[in-house]
Amino acid sequence: MNRVALITGASRGIGAATARLAAERGYAVCVNYRRNSRAAEDVVVAIRAGGGSAVAVAADVSVEAEVLRLFQACDRELGPLTALVNNAGILETQTRVENIDAARLSRIFATNVTGAFLCAREAVRRMSTARGAAGGAIVNVSSRAAQLGAAGEYVDYAASKAALDALTIGLAREVAGEGIRVNGVRAGIIDTDIHADGGEPRRVDRLGPSGPMGRAGQPIEVARAILWLLSDEASYSTATIVDVAGGR
Repeated sequence: MNRVALITGASRGIGAATARLAAERGYAVCVNYRRNSRAAEDVVVAIRAGGGSAVAVAADVSVEAEVLRLFQACDRELGPLTALVNNAGILETQTRVENIDAARLSRIFATNVTGAFLCAREAVRRMSTARGAAGGAIVNVSSRAAQLGAAGEYVDYAASKAALDALTIGLAREVAGEGIRVNGVRAGIIDTDIHADGGEPRRVDRLGPSGPMGRAGQPIEVARAILWLLSDEASYSTATIVDVAGGR
Protein backbone atom coordinates (compact mmCIF):
# COMPACT_ATOMS: atom_id res chain seq x y z
CA MET A 1 0.00 0.00 0.00
CA ASN A 2 1.24 3.48 -0.84
CA ARG A 3 1.95 5.61 2.20
CA VAL A 4 0.68 9.18 2.07
CA ALA A 5 1.51 11.80 4.69
CA LEU A 6 -0.12 15.20 5.06
CA ILE A 7 2.03 17.61 7.05
CA THR A 8 0.59 20.96 8.06
CA GLY A 9 2.83 24.00 8.28
CA ALA A 10 5.46 22.20 6.23
CA SER A 11 7.10 25.09 4.39
CA ARG A 12 9.69 25.76 7.11
CA GLY A 13 11.26 24.55 10.33
CA ILE A 14 10.12 21.28 11.86
CA GLY A 15 7.41 20.79 9.23
CA ALA A 16 9.82 21.11 6.30
CA ALA A 17 12.35 18.79 7.92
CA THR A 18 9.57 16.26 8.57
CA ALA A 19 8.34 16.48 4.98
CA ARG A 20 11.79 15.82 3.57
CA LEU A 21 12.46 12.94 5.96
CA ALA A 22 9.04 11.40 5.32
CA ALA A 23 9.80 11.40 1.60
CA GLU A 24 13.16 9.71 2.27
CA ARG A 25 11.26 7.04 4.22
CA GLY A 26 8.95 6.36 1.28
CA TYR A 27 5.92 8.58 1.90
CA ALA A 28 4.25 10.65 -0.75
CA VAL A 29 3.97 14.01 0.99
CA CYS A 30 1.34 16.73 0.95
CA VAL A 31 3.23 19.89 1.96
CA ASN A 32 0.72 22.27 3.49
CA TYR A 33 1.49 25.96 3.88
CA ARG A 34 -0.46 29.10 4.63
CA ARG A 35 1.38 31.95 2.85
CA ASN A 36 4.95 31.14 1.85
CA SER A 37 4.43 29.41 -1.48
CA ARG A 38 8.07 29.76 -2.51
CA ALA A 39 9.33 27.97 0.60
CA ALA A 40 6.74 25.21 0.18
CA GLU A 41 7.69 24.73 -3.46
CA ASP A 42 11.35 24.54 -2.45
CA VAL A 43 10.47 21.62 -0.16
CA VAL A 44 8.56 19.92 -2.96
CA VAL A 45 11.40 20.46 -5.45
CA ALA A 46 13.90 18.97 -2.99
CA ILE A 47 11.70 15.91 -2.44
CA ARG A 48 11.21 15.35 -6.15
CA ALA A 49 14.92 15.82 -6.82
CA GLY A 50 15.53 12.94 -4.42
CA GLY A 51 13.10 10.73 -6.31
CA GLY A 52 10.13 11.27 -4.02
CA SER A 53 6.57 12.39 -4.61
CA ALA A 54 5.15 15.60 -3.15
CA VAL A 55 2.64 18.37 -3.74
CA ALA A 56 2.26 21.76 -2.07
CA VAL A 57 -1.23 22.84 -1.03
CA ALA A 58 -2.08 26.25 0.41
CA ALA A 59 -4.61 26.24 3.24
CA ASP A 60 -5.16 28.07 6.50
CA VAL A 61 -5.94 25.25 8.92
CA SER A 62 -7.94 27.58 11.16
CA VAL A 63 -10.58 27.85 8.42
CA GLU A 64 -12.80 24.79 8.11
CA ALA A 65 -13.52 25.22 4.39
CA GLU A 66 -9.79 25.41 3.67
CA VAL A 67 -9.11 22.29 5.71
CA LEU A 68 -11.70 20.42 3.66
CA ARG A 69 -10.09 21.66 0.46
CA LEU A 70 -6.63 20.66 1.72
CA PHE A 71 -7.62 17.09 2.42
CA GLN A 72 -9.54 16.80 -0.83
CA ALA A 73 -6.47 17.97 -2.73
CA CYS A 74 -4.34 15.41 -0.94
CA ASP A 75 -6.85 12.65 -1.79
CA ARG A 76 -6.90 13.71 -5.41
CA GLU A 77 -3.18 14.23 -5.93
CA LEU A 78 -1.63 11.49 -3.79
CA GLY A 79 -4.26 8.92 -2.85
CA PRO A 80 -5.57 7.51 0.45
CA LEU A 81 -4.13 9.19 3.53
CA THR A 82 -2.12 7.05 5.96
CA ALA A 83 -0.38 9.67 8.11
CA LEU A 84 -1.11 13.14 9.45
CA VAL A 85 1.36 15.43 11.18
CA ASN A 86 -0.40 18.33 12.90
CA ASN A 87 2.57 20.70 12.87
CA ALA A 88 1.08 24.09 11.96
CA GLY A 89 1.36 26.48 14.87
CA ILE A 90 1.70 30.18 15.52
CA LEU A 91 2.73 32.48 18.31
CA GLU A 92 2.78 36.24 18.68
CA THR A 93 5.07 38.83 20.20
CA GLN A 94 6.36 38.01 23.65
CA THR A 95 4.25 39.57 26.40
CA ARG A 96 2.70 38.98 29.80
CA VAL A 97 -0.82 37.68 30.33
CA GLU A 98 -1.95 41.11 31.55
CA ASN A 99 -1.38 42.43 28.01
CA ILE A 100 -3.16 39.66 26.07
CA ASP A 101 -6.50 40.48 24.50
CA ALA A 102 -9.28 38.24 23.21
CA ALA A 103 -8.34 38.82 19.56
CA ARG A 104 -4.85 37.46 20.13
CA LEU A 105 -6.22 34.43 21.99
CA SER A 106 -8.63 33.75 19.14
CA ARG A 107 -5.82 33.81 16.58
CA ILE A 108 -3.54 31.52 18.59
CA PHE A 109 -6.21 28.97 19.46
CA ALA A 110 -7.78 29.02 15.99
CA THR A 111 -4.60 27.70 14.40
CA ASN A 112 -2.99 25.72 17.20
CA VAL A 113 -6.12 24.03 18.58
CA THR A 114 -9.08 24.36 16.21
CA GLY A 115 -6.87 23.66 13.21
CA ALA A 116 -5.47 20.52 14.80
CA PHE A 117 -8.97 19.28 15.70
CA LEU A 118 -10.26 19.87 12.17
CA CYS A 119 -7.30 18.14 10.55
CA ALA A 120 -7.52 15.22 12.98
CA ARG A 121 -11.22 14.88 12.22
CA GLU A 122 -10.59 14.68 8.49
CA ALA A 123 -7.75 12.20 8.99
CA VAL A 124 -9.91 9.92 11.15
CA ARG A 125 -12.67 9.99 8.53
CA ARG A 126 -10.12 8.75 5.97
CA MET A 127 -8.18 6.26 8.11
CA SER A 128 -10.69 4.56 10.41
CA THR A 129 -11.25 0.84 9.91
CA ALA A 130 -14.80 1.49 11.13
CA ARG A 131 -15.25 3.45 7.90
CA GLY A 132 -13.67 0.75 5.73
CA ALA A 133 -10.18 2.26 5.60
CA ALA A 134 -6.90 0.59 6.50
CA GLY A 135 -5.89 2.62 9.56
CA GLY A 136 -3.07 5.08 9.98
CA ALA A 137 -1.16 7.30 12.37
CA ILE A 138 -1.38 10.88 13.59
CA VAL A 139 1.39 12.85 15.29
CA ASN A 140 0.67 16.19 16.95
CA VAL A 141 3.61 18.58 17.33
CA SER A 142 3.40 20.12 20.78
CA SER A 143 5.90 22.02 22.90
CA ARG A 144 7.59 21.74 26.28
CA ALA A 145 5.94 25.08 26.89
CA ALA A 146 2.74 23.11 27.49
CA GLN A 147 4.26 21.94 30.77
CA LEU A 148 6.63 24.81 31.56
CA GLY A 149 4.13 27.61 30.92
CA ALA A 150 6.33 30.10 29.00
CA ALA A 151 5.89 32.73 31.70
CA GLY A 152 6.55 36.29 30.58
CA GLU A 153 6.67 35.25 26.95
CA TYR A 154 3.90 33.05 25.51
CA VAL A 155 1.50 31.73 28.13
CA ASP A 156 -1.24 31.72 25.50
CA TYR A 157 0.90 29.62 23.15
CA ALA A 158 1.75 27.26 26.03
CA ALA A 159 -1.94 26.89 26.87
CA SER A 160 -2.75 26.07 23.25
CA LYS A 161 -0.12 23.34 23.24
CA ALA A 162 -1.49 21.92 26.48
CA ALA A 163 -4.84 21.67 24.72
CA LEU A 164 -3.09 19.84 21.87
CA ASP A 165 -1.67 17.35 24.35
CA ALA A 166 -5.19 16.71 25.65
CA LEU A 167 -6.39 16.13 22.08
CA THR A 168 -3.56 13.65 21.56
CA ILE A 169 -4.48 11.54 24.57
CA GLY A 170 -8.24 11.73 24.17
CA LEU A 171 -8.32 11.04 20.45
CA ALA A 172 -5.81 8.21 20.78
CA ARG A 173 -8.07 6.39 23.22
CA GLU A 174 -11.12 7.15 21.09
CA VAL A 175 -9.78 5.58 17.89
CA ALA A 176 -7.35 2.95 19.18
CA GLY A 177 -9.78 0.21 18.19
CA GLU A 178 -10.11 1.61 14.68
CA GLY A 179 -6.54 1.06 13.50
CA ILE A 180 -5.39 4.63 14.20
CA ARG A 181 -2.53 5.51 16.53
CA VAL A 182 -2.29 9.09 17.84
CA ASN A 183 0.87 10.36 19.48
CA GLY A 184 2.70 13.61 20.03
CA VAL A 185 6.11 15.18 20.35
CA ARG A 186 6.90 18.08 22.66
CA ALA A 187 9.64 20.13 21.07
CA GLY A 188 12.00 22.17 23.22
CA ILE A 189 14.15 25.10 22.10
CA ILE A 190 14.53 24.31 18.41
CA ASP A 191 16.47 26.46 15.95
CA THR A 192 13.67 27.63 13.65
CA ASP A 193 12.22 30.90 12.37
CA ILE A 194 9.30 30.83 14.81
CA HIS A 195 11.32 32.72 17.41
CA ALA A 196 11.48 35.72 15.08
CA ASP A 197 7.68 35.71 14.99
CA GLY A 198 7.78 36.33 18.72
CA GLY A 199 10.06 39.32 18.33
CA GLU A 200 13.34 37.69 19.41
CA PRO A 201 15.11 36.13 16.41
CA ARG A 202 18.11 35.04 18.52
CA ARG A 203 16.08 33.53 21.36
CA VAL A 204 17.79 30.23 20.56
CA ASP A 205 21.17 31.78 21.34
CA ARG A 206 19.89 33.01 24.70
CA LEU A 207 18.13 29.87 25.86
CA GLY A 208 19.85 27.00 24.04
CA PRO A 209 23.02 26.98 26.19
CA SER A 210 20.99 27.05 29.41
CA GLY A 211 19.52 23.57 28.93
CA PRO A 212 21.05 20.35 30.27
CA MET A 213 22.59 19.50 26.89
CA GLY A 214 23.95 23.01 26.46
CA ARG A 215 22.49 23.61 23.02
CA ALA A 216 19.32 24.12 21.04
CA GLY A 217 17.83 21.33 19.00
CA GLN A 218 17.62 21.11 15.23
CA PRO A 219 14.41 20.54 13.26
CA ILE A 220 15.67 17.20 11.95
CA GLU A 221 15.95 15.91 15.51
CA VAL A 222 12.24 16.49 16.04
CA ALA A 223 11.45 15.09 12.60
CA ARG A 224 13.16 11.80 13.44
CA ALA A 225 10.94 11.37 16.49
CA ILE A 226 7.85 12.15 14.42
CA LEU A 227 8.78 9.59 11.76
CA TRP A 228 9.42 6.96 14.40
CA LEU A 229 5.97 7.52 15.87
CA LEU A 230 4.44 7.22 12.40
CA SER A 231 6.35 4.03 11.67
CA ASP A 232 5.55 0.38 12.36
CA GLU A 233 8.40 0.42 14.90
CA ALA A 234 5.98 2.34 17.15
CA SER A 235 3.13 -0.09 16.50
CA TYR A 236 2.24 -0.46 20.21
CA SER A 237 2.57 3.23 21.04
CA THR A 238 -0.49 5.42 21.21
CA ALA A 239 -1.61 8.22 23.57
CA THR A 240 2.11 8.81 24.05
CA ILE A 241 3.92 12.15 24.01
CA VAL A 242 7.68 12.15 23.48
CA ASP A 243 9.75 15.07 24.70
CA VAL A 244 12.42 16.18 22.23
CA ALA A 245 13.83 18.93 24.38
CA GLY A 246 17.39 18.10 25.39
CA GLY A 247 16.34 17.37 28.97
CA ARG A 248 14.70 20.76 29.51
